Amino acid sequence: MAVRLRRVCREVLLEPRYTPLVAACLCLAEGGVNLWVIRRVPYTEIDWRAYMQEVEGFANGTRDYTQLRGDTGPLVYPAGFVYLFLGLYYATGRGADIRLAQHIFAGLYLLNLLLVFRIYCRTCKVPPYVFFFMCCASYRIHSIFVLRLFNDPVAMAILFLAINFFLEDRWSWGCLLFSLAVSVKMNILLFAPGLLFLLLQRFGLLGCIPKLCICAVLQVALGLPFLLENPVGYLTRSFDLGRQFQFKWTVNWRFLPEEVFQHRAFHAGLLLAHLAGLVLFALHRWHRSKESILSLLKDPAERKHPSPPLSVNNIIFILFSSNFLGICCSRSLHYQFYVWYFHTLPYLLWCTPTSKLTHMPKVLLLGVIELCWNTYPSTVCSSLSLHICHGLILLQLWYGTALPPALQPPQPSKKSDPLSRKAK
Repeated sequence: MAVRLRRVCREVLLEPRYTPLVAACLCLAEGGVNLWVIRRVPYTEIDWRAYMQEVEGFANGTRDYTQLRGDTGPLVYPAGFVYLFLGLYYATGRGADIRLAQHIFAGLYLLNLLLVFRIYCRTCKVPPYVFFFMCCASYRIHSIFVLRLFNDPVAMAILFLAINFFLEDRWSWGCLLFSLAVSVKMNILLFAPGLLFLLLQRFGLLGCIPKLCICAVLQVALGLPFLLENPVGYLTRSFDLGRQFQFKWTVNWRFLPEEVFQHRAFHAGLLLAHLAGLVLFALHRWHRSKESILSLLKDPAERKHPSPPLSVNNIIFILFSSNFLGICCSRSLHYQFYVWYFHTLPYLLWCTPTSKLTHMPKVLLLGVIELCWNTYPSTVCSSLSLHICHGLILLQLWYGTALPPALQPPQPSKKSDPLSRKAK
């Protein structure tokens, strides 16, 4: 009996097919954990009051985006943020009922967790025991949701809902929700290169244009009241890609001198590294067809060697790795930015083949990353450790997802004439 019980427990903890059972147990536990955190841990005011002040200006009739501001400065998020937090403004008595807001964000936490678990149930890659570290063991994530009330988890919850639609092959609805998430916070754009690749692979260039139009039309519709009043002010404030970050809040670049951190050449170098990483992954890890990557521009039916059908793991790997490349090359990561990729880490670590001996190093990486994000203020050691962990994950993504030599697309001979081959 004891042997059988031990075997069952081992299977439940290690076999991905038991993910729904473990997920249900963890969601129930998380409900209690969040209620305990709200009751026992003091709320910390950081941005909530400023959010409420910013949307209050809109409620009072201000449509010039440059005039919307709070205690922390001017409003710098797109229009979707205004509408969603305006709802919270009214629901919480103009932002005064903090406890109610915390319970709303606790509900958002559970919804986000359900959406994430639904993705992991489809991938069948991650052993269920890992989800304990993704749930109950992360102090920082609970803090971001129910003790700080940031807008980052709102954007990520909508993003995970969009990904669930992508997995159901409902790309139009997924693109609509993706654009809505972007309108709450622009970090969602880190997923955009991967999404564009998927749209091209699934529909070709002409086929993906309507999906991109859905994204664009929603942005225009949401921003219309502000675009009519002051279009330049809205676009420069809500989509400011060159905004400077304060060195005192950086989690990932603490080991650099502040003058280097703020230097434009450093920012340009990070952008080039990001673009190079995306190109390398697109050419050698995302693209699996025997044809050139330019074949993605063709209609899928007209391709000489049709691309393999998009599987669940194709979609998730491309989206999650696209976002992770952006995280690695980010100009600065603040503490609330942890939620940008926290729920994707188990997949990024376990999507590659895992032997018994490699489980522990992967769990250790999760632990070190959590420790880095819980070190306040950040230190030289914590920042360097975070980059080392990110580098190790990138290396295992690169080498762990390479095709075996027998399955790699054949390379044309250097001596052959491409024009003659085309003529044949």
